[in-house]
Amino acid sequence: MRLPWACSTLSSVENQQTVEALYELSVDIQKVRKLKGWVLHQNPAYTKEVAGLLRDMGASSPIIAHILAVHPEAVLCNPEQLQAQQELWMSVCPNHRELLGIIEKFPASFFSASSHHENQRENIAYFQSLNLNKRIVTKLMASAPQSFSRPVEQNRTMVGTLQQAYKELGGDEANMKPWLQKLLSQNPFVLLKPPEILRQNLVFLKDRGFTTAELLRLLSKLRGFVTELNPDSMCRTMAFSLETIGCSDAELREIILKCPALLYYPESTLAERFEGLLSAGISMSQITQTPTVLELTTQIVNHRIQRLKACGYDVSTGSLDVINGTKKDFEMSFGKLQLCRERPLFNPVAPLKGDD
Repeated sequence: MRLPWACSTLSSVENQQTVEALYELSVDIQKVRKLKGWVLHQNPAYTKEVAGLLRDMGASSPIIAHILAVHPEAVLCNPEQLQAQQELWMSVCPNHRELLGIIEKFPASFFSASSHHENQRENIAYFQSLNLNKRIVTKLMASAPQSFSRPVEQNRTMVGTLQQAYKELGGDEANMKPWLQKLLSQNPFVLLKPPEILRQNLVFLKDRGFTTAELLRLLSKLRGFVTELNPDSMCRTMAFSLETIGCSDAELREIILKCPALLYYPESTLAERFEGLLSAGISMSQITQTPTVLELTTQIVNHRIQRLKACGYDVSTGSLDVINGTKKDFEMSFGKLQLCRERPLFNPVAPLKGDD
């Protein structure tokens, strides 16, 4: 097994010092043996030093045990690595408490190999030079650590491609930084995609009749997921949607601008969702008026429809806005609907009941 920790060596027997130290910290040893037993065979290990670092940041004993159970490789980081990583992360984190929260959620991003430190430093400096919010840089480091482990030039190329696309599509220079921040925060993995994919997809969509202004709206609404697409898959889903909906190319473009999900859901998913909505008594015209309902699974749609029926609301004749959106959105809409139906409207011209 090739290890990123150059100083560690693999032994045929478990390192008893590591096992005992983990026991003392109440770490689930059986879980470690089952999932990453090779860690217990490494020598040297720095279990007490890692636990001490986490404790100094304010971690409780249960949190330390949890971190070492899900990412036991942490004990292979020597004190010098730990110090270097802490200094690196504190250059973008406001305090130890926030850094600890990141380590708890993304331990592999913090306890990374020392061979990546130089690339991490250069990438942090680059993203800071873009004047991005520190929280955005921290989120990128935590959720997409691969983008910080690779040479900075690769990130510079992809960010440059995004900025160029934004400008060519008529984006306002003054709004480019917040636009880029939002895109990167919503899909950090966009940095790991080849720039050519973005260009190819934009060319394909332009050839299908989308204007530059519409392409900019799509690029923003897709939240970077435009790099997850390819011309072949988009061609198939658009052809399927055209046939299923029975609309013109221009009408389909309008629907896609309202619901970009039509571009990246496979035909099988779209077929299931169209069928589920139609079998529930919803018309195709209702779907095209509120196409974002296609972003909901059939199970969620049916559950919401049943709750609305129990409240006396008929989705086949009403607006689909009430079943649309996140769970929180639906609960708010449902609550308002219940309130309206429970509270009778006051008629100012109706005679008031008097005493008999």
